[in-house]
Amino acid sequence: MSVEAITKITTLRLQETAAEAPFYIPMTGPAARPRRALKHDDTFIVLDSHGDIGASAGGPDGLFNSDTRYLARLELVLDEVQPLLLGSNLRDDNSSLTVDLTNPDVYRQGRNVLQKDMLHIVRTIFLWRGAAYQRIGVQNHGEHTASFDLTLLFGNDFADLFEVRGERRPRRGIGAGQLIDQSDVLFEYTGLDGNIRTTALQFDPRPTRLAVNAATYHLELAPKQTHSLFVVVSCNKPAMSKPAPFFRGLLAHRREMRAQTRGAASIETSNNIFNEVLCRSMADLNILMTDTPEGRYPYAGIPWYSTTFGRDGIITALQMLWIDPRVARGVLRRLALYQAQQVDPLADAEPGKILHEMRGGEMAALREVPFAQYYGSVDATPLFVLLAGLYVERTGDDETLTALWPSIEAALKWIDGPGDPDGDGFVEYQRASEQGLANQGWKDSYDAIFHADGRLAEGNIALAEVQGYVFAGKQLAARCAKRMGLFDRARQLEAEALLIAGRFEKAFWCEDLATYALALDGAKQPCRVRTSNAGQLLFTGIVREDRARLVAAGLMQPRFFTGWGIRTVAHGEARYNPMSYHDGSIWPHDNALIALGLSRYGFKHSVEQVFKALFDAATYMDLRRLPELFCGFRREKGRGPTLYPVACAPQAWASATPFTLLEAALGLEFDADRGEIRLHNPRLPAFLNEVVLRDLQLGVSSADLRVRRHGDEVSLEVMKTKGQIQVSIVLSR
Repeated sequence: MSVEAITKITTLRLQETAAEAPFYIPMTGPAARPRRALKHDDTFIVLDSHGDIGASAGGPDGLFNSDTRYLARLELVLDEVQPLLLGSNLRDDNSSLTVDLTNPDVYRQGRNVLQKDMLHIVRTIFLWRGAAYQRIGVQNHGEHTASFDLTLLFGNDFADLFEVRGERRPRRGIGAGQLIDQSDVLFEYTGLDGNIRTTALQFDPRPTRLAVNAATYHLELAPKQTHSLFVVVSCNKPAMSKPAPFFRGLLAHRREMRAQTRGAASIETSNNIFNEVLCRSMADLNILMTDTPEGRYPYAGIPWYSTTFGRDGIITALQMLWIDPRVARGVLRRLALYQAQQVDPLADAEPGKILHEMRGGEMAALREVPFAQYYGSVDATPLFVLLAGLYVERTGDDETLTALWPSIEAALKWIDGPGDPDGDGFVEYQRASEQGLANQGWKDSYDAIFHADGRLAEGNIALAEVQGYVFAGKQLAARCAKRMGLFDRARQLEAEALLIAGRFEKAFWCEDLATYALALDGAKQPCRVRTSNAGQLLFTGIVREDRARLVAAGLMQPRFFTGWGIRTVAHGEARYNPMSYHDGSIWPHDNALIALGLSRYGFKHSVEQVFKALFDAATYMDLRRLPELFCGFRREKGRGPTLYPVACAPQAWASATPFTLLEAALGLEFDADRGEIRLHNPRLPAFLNEVVLRDLQLGVSSADLRVRRHGDEVSLEVMKTKGQIQVSIVLSR
């Protein structure tokens, strides 16, 4: 077959996929350079390993703010050639990126005028308050004066994030660039939504030559001489406003980052590599946090999901609940504020539903995409109720419960009403418009919900794990109602939870598969497919004890467990594909929730296996960072896991996974009313001999704990306590 024929077939397949999945993220080729990302509040930047933006194809480069790209190119060249990379490193706390470069051999008129490796160029980049700061330091290590031009090439398109992802627009607004003075350039774009967006580039010192797409410095550096250049790129800043000086801004930024982590528990273990994994995870979670009027909110991931997502925020907050419950409070308050109040088919909104995602770009404002405030998520609403109940039990915060109760009741009303359109007792979904997401659970790719023969499920779809979320949510809401003295409401919710559990067992259990169906389709036919969704059911507690053992055993068989984690779909199923997004890949957060479920039912050996698998995977990952997902190939001796090409990294619930795995292993339980922290059947995996938890908060009290492994058992040392608090180990079957 010819190259042209292969190209044509590939293009047709991409078009077919795009037609089936309108918000599919295409990957047409490899990025030539690895990417690095930084974020501060609503601004993030994606650069390559050289510190450039737009210098190589294949990546989502740019400086972004509120779903718009404010800089599409910023490339450094020396005498019109690219410098050589020495190294590129994110600071441990993610506050800045440092890139070390040197010069290649530079020729003029056939003569080598600058021998390679004579110049050391250091680029230091950070984000703060809607601006990207960069210092370029140059030192001449040669024996002679170095004479050269250093040029920054830049440009912008003000592309909407969905355009960057591959969406085509028939019309766009009007953009232009202009020189403000000898040091400043301004790009301006008037969108079709009527909003004016601006990008200001400010250079210090003044360039030798400045144009609307390039700033050139002619430098003459004596031996050992150093020189520094600064550039600040600001999003939507007032005209003529001056940014903070580079070093002052960097120090202020780092102080703010340190302050934001105060009050959270800290963890140190006997395994230095696992400590690195934990440090990277916490640093990633910290930069993904965004200050909102309702509290800090974990944005879902960079680059595609750096915004408020309901499901992602809830699950991340749930994973972090034992470390820092303040995150859950911010998530609950923000989602309550944006809870749907009316019916809007384009937004898949119905009264009581919890937000799926929120977008601030031009295409969302014009409703070219439905995501300005989009509610096409079947699970965010029961998960909201579930998180609220867990938060109250973790903290005893009755004031927040009282404030949230109307939103909890509205969510429960949706669950029992529009969320169950045919009244069969199961929460279901079907998009209200063709613009919406076809699948509305966490596995939301177009081909994720299917029957044993590979047919896609149609009609109103009831996902297995969603029924578990409803069951757990109603149980927790009943306990909240008791706290508020609403005893009749509590009894009603408890009874409803029991009815859900009974109906669920009858409709979803597949005896021949020894697991639960993935879903029921619109004709109430079960999707008899082995999937990881059954593992999340263990987390919710809806599963009968006898069947929990069968589900857990199945998940640890080779068809699921790869040695790197548990696949989303078992090997051998009709649509199984280890390179797919949801049909056979490995998602760290999915494994984390499964681990909580395994721990709940007492399968601690399986928890250890999952914990070790994800830890081993993290040791192979760049920066010790677990990505959104990776491929579900079986583990082979001497090889690391296979990456998924467009996975977000950092990604919030993946970053929180190591903490959840530790929670599952230790069996951590909190009883705020009794002032008790319990370790239920704690065990540590073989790679951890000791874990120290400091400043573990419970109300106004706290404790420092040391847990040591002794074979299959552990010992507990309470190192320090503050206030009235009790810590104990609870052993049961």
